Amino acid sequence: MTGPDEGAALARIAAALERISPLPAPTPDFAAEAFAWHTGPDRLEPVARVSRVDIALLVGVDRVRDILLANTLQFARGLPANNALLWGARGMGKSSLVKAVHAEVVRQGWALKIVELSREDLASVPRLLAMLAAAPARFVLFCDDLSFSHDDQQYKALKAVLDGGIAGRPDNVVFYATSNRRHLMPRDMIENERSSAISPSEAVEEKVSLSDRFGLWLGFHPCSQDDYLAMIDGYCAAQGLVVDPAVLRAEAIEWQATRGARSGRVAWQFFLDLAGRHGMALQTAG
Repeated sequence: MTGPDEGAALARIAAALERISPLPAPTPDFAAEAFAWHTGPDRLEPVARVSRVDIALLVGVDRVRDILLANTLQFARGLPANNALLWGARGMGKSSLVKAVHAEVVRQGWALKIVELSREDLASVPRLLAMLAAAPARFVLFCDDLSFSHDDQQYKALKAVLDGGIAGRPDNVVFYATSNRRHLMPRDMIENERSSAISPSEAVEEKVSLSDRFGLWLGFHPCSQDDYLAMIDGYCAAQGLVVDPAVLRAEAIEWQATRGARSGRVAWQFFLDLAGRHGMALQTAG
């Protein structure tokens, strides 16, 4: 028989185990258009207002914009579509394009959801995919600024997103990622594998082949001065800010010279400064 002390101890152990045991993820309400995935505990949190710009304001990326929009519309219609990797120069609108394309597809009347996933939570992807697979909706799973370091094992978890493991990727989920690196790995990491691995070609192949699992590779390159100025003109027109063209051009060129770079991000930062100096509140995109 169990004595009172032993019974109390067992009760305390049972209570402790119940506290540390992960609770099943609650079934989310999929009424929202956008969600953020969190772990500990697992949950999909609705995002009431997505931070994004109108697709018409994304200048200098016409080709990749059209490709990604077409792919996303195919997916929203229930047709075959590819996972997409948007890679290249910093600040050229990779993540902005993903969010803008989603908004455009929704504007055209398609019930498409977007779920943001952080790189640190890639290990939880199988649980997330199981949740999304059971949902009556279609989802773009979006991971921004994706890359891997020398001792990072998260790249193995990413294969579950792209290939879906033995069960396959759910038909109602497509994966979009942005990265500054075409192969998601730093170049010196690939070179080190070639020089130090017992079987260099196999070691490199395992890591580089990760990016091959994306059906679409969309490259973003540094913009020209004309594109940079066109971006600023577009922001001014969209917000109704009127500035003397000669003054605007001179100030914009000076701004990019002090930053040592031209990009969509630099153009937007200049516009924020310009709007602030002119005392104009911005009309934010929904």
